Amino acid sequence: MTKIFAHRGFSGYYPENTMLAFTKVAEETLADGIELDIQLTKDGEIVIMHDEILDRTTNGSGFLKEYTLAELKELSVGVNFKGFFPRQTIPTLREFFTFLKKTKLIVNIELKTSVFEYTGIEEKLIAMVHEFALEDQVWYSSFNHYTMERILKLMPEAKCGLLMDTWLMHPGSYAVECGAMAINACTPFCLKPGIADELHQQNIIMQAWTPNEIEVMQQLVANHVDVLITNYPDRAAQVLNRR
Repeated sequence: MTKIFAHRGFSGYYPENTMLAFTKVAEETLADGIELDIQLTKDGEIVIMHDEILDRTTNGSGFLKEYTLAELKELSVGVNFKGFFPRQTIPTLREFFTFLKKTKLIVNIELKTSVFEYTGIEEKLIAMVHEFALEDQVWYSSFNHYTMERILKLMPEAKCGLLMDTWLMHPGSYAVECGAMAINACTPFCLKPGIADELHQQNIIMQAWTPNEIEVMQQLVANHVDVLITNYPDRAAQVLNRR
């Protein structure tokens, strides 16, 4: 059965990667999970943000990694997002896990280690997953596949997805070789006829990012894609006839 993951929270209607966007997934949608992104602050705290640079989504500027958590908490998130919302700050992963623990949602955590590797982020993440006893609710992904290798060394049973934005040949064999559970691919690749079935033959699931149009979601479901990672989980629920 196809799953729905809310991309950076319910980001079609609320500022991305904020606690508002995350809580609205539980309150207003029939999603199975949430996708989010993590990085490390200057003082080694795990925070949730997609961009390495603060400028697009906050009223700050420069690289996130050059700020302490206290400094980042002074910033507002979603300042360029249309609509009126309570002031949002950059969430810590600890804040999110406190929320997640009260739900049955899965979280797909993307480690943003492609530009900066954030030495030690894998160890910090796995330690916090164990602290909150969320082993069964957390999936992992990264464009940096060495990061997934490190996660699997720390937790061999971890559910890891290999993020890709290229048309990789033999993705199933590659995922098996890496010990991954999933290929997380851009939508055009996931629309390739038979590609999901090829992965399934090797017990690998396919997650598609980021389909937002109903017609595209319908094509992906027809193509047997396992997870729709979308800004509009409400639309995905319509496609899957969820009530």
